[in-house]
Amino acid sequence: MTDIPTWTIREAGEDDAPALALIGAATFLETFAGILDGDAIVGHCAAQHNADAYFAYFANGARAWIAEAQPGGAPIGFALIGKPDLAAARDGDIELKRIYSLSRFHGTGVGAALMKQALAAASGHDRLLLGVYARNERALAFYRKQGFVDIATRQFNVGGKLYDDLVLARPLAA
Repeated sequence: MTDIPTWTIREAGEDDAPALALIGAATFLETFAGILDGDAIVGHCAAQHNADAYFAYFANGARAWIAEAQPGGAPIGFALIGKPDLAAARDGDIELKRIYSLSRFHGTGVGAALMKQALAAASGHDRLLLGVYARNERALAFYRKQGFVDIATRQFNVGGKLYDDLVLARPLAA
């Protein structure tokens, strides 16, 4: 019998910035190693997944939820929402900046639970937006299952190299 990993979710704060950075870098590397340029991944993670980057999100009003493995409380995933910086954004939108979990925890419901937290926090907005690598079929299937639809494309800079992303939106109930 295989043990199914268990986890809990709680709202994260500034004190969690180093853990969010660690999860962000680990999951980005895990997801894109062998797909994107290795030096670009390292450069992206150094610039975008460091504690200062997450402190800046919180300082700009972002909210986050962290998933922790049990027992022990090791960080294994998170979701982060904040003010949109996507060209497709309209007044009333909010952006899902990050939703990540370690692959060992895929299929345990942690992604859906993190999305539920993000959606609850996005209440009162018109749409929840996100950007995703156009070839990340697993993520696209997850987002579409969660009610997101394609609304635009963009170029996403990963360590100085440009990659094609899709921009997705989920309408939110008023």
